[in-house]
Amino acid sequence: MTAVLRRACASFLRPLAGGRARLRWTHLILGGALLMPYWLLGTVIVGPLIGTDTMFSGSLALQFGAFAAALPIAATSALFPVARPLSVAAARAMCGLPDGSLADGPARSRAARVRTVGWFTLHVGVGGIISGMSLALPPFAVALMVLPLSPALRENRLGMPRVFRHDLAVALAPLGGILSLVALAACAAAAGALLARVAPVLLGPTPSDRLAAAERRAADLAVRNRLARELHDSVGHALSAVTLQAGAARRILDSDDPGDREFVREALTAIEETTRRTVGELDFVLGLLRQTDENEHGHEHRDGPPCGPTLDALDTLLAHSGVRVALTVEGDIATVPEQVSREAYRIVQEGLSNALRHGGDAPVTLHVALSTEKLGITMENPLPTTAPVVRPGGGRGLRGVAERATLLGGHASAGQDGPLWRLSVALPPAAGAGVRRDRP
Repeated sequence: MTAVLRRACASFLRPLAGGRARLRWTHLILGGALLMPYWLLGTVIVGPLIGTDTMFSGSLALQFGAFAAALPIAATSALFPVARPLSVAAARAMCGLPDGSLADGPARSRAARVRTVGWFTLHVGVGGIISGMSLALPPFAVALMVLPLSPALRENRLGMPRVFRHDLAVALAPLGGILSLVALAACAAAAGALLARVAPVLLGPTPSDRLAAAERRAADLAVRNRLARELHDSVGHALSAVTLQAGAARRILDSDDPGDREFVREALTAIEETTRRTVGELDFVLGLLRQTDENEHGHEHRDGPPCGPTLDALDTLLAHSGVRVALTVEGDIATVPEQVSREAYRIVQEGLSNALRHGGDAPVTLHVALSTEKLGITMENPLPTTAPVVRPGGGRGLRGVAERATLLGGHASAGQDGPLWRLSVALPPAAGAGVRRDRP
């Protein structure tokens, strides 16, 4: 019987004095604290109108008149952009609302500002009432509970109403004090539940907020896709080159021919330099990924990596690619804009990776032509006579090449052309034409 009574009391008191109810009560007290400056200003406005000289007068007309004057002033101040972020932060922390139910950032549209004004006015208004009750009722309740033990309190004409001079009223006074505290807790719990129910309506995302959030998610996805392409191209190319060099070195490792030993030495040097360069690129891309994660909360987005290998590093790329490349360049590629040059470098890198994966050590022909209209990249390599061995996880490189070209307003195509495999890419803009020069 005792356990049942304890559970019944707990189920009755939890909505009134549980952890969530206490947080919401604190949220209401915060609203009352925010109302105080406006209430003091209201007393200055209302006092002369009702003939009261001091703001601390006990006149109910002054108290309620100042409260009525404070609400429009508080509503006006809620038009400032900082009002909604602060209100959302307080409501999210103290009202026990689910994630995603409240909007982030300042109110930008008229509808969002009107809703913020409504919320702030409701918060400070209801909070002011609950704060006043929280200040007045507990002392009164304590006085009622000790009334039977204090004859002086019963005789004090300024302290208790006349009804408590009767014996029956004095005997029931402690019960009245307890009921006063329960009523205060019930009013606070009801007011807190009201604010929690209204908050998603008044502080929730508007259609413009949802559109802005969708744009931010799209920007985040674009940045992550860009970084994924960077990792695929740089690391995938390096692994293909290293695998080919290591396989060739392993096959002739036991040879006594001095030329073969020199080839093994060169292969190991190429592996070392390729892995060192790739570790640097990997660290760079992971650093960008960390920056993207840190900027998500501030809604700062990048259109892509601000720097990276460009066509100026093409010679280094070809020297350690693990495949023989015959390069032909037309035009001064040093004048290509940095973004286009960076994408062109990655496209060449992915083309070499495909040649390594599918063509083995077959030679590759690379032609880079810069004109006033486009930057053209053409790569050709013989098709293998046997079925190609494709490493697991491949198949995304040509799609990445097409995406890079499309994002710059260009186009790319790849496919079989007789006995050759050809990759052709055209990128804008062109930056001057120069003299043709050939490099083996």
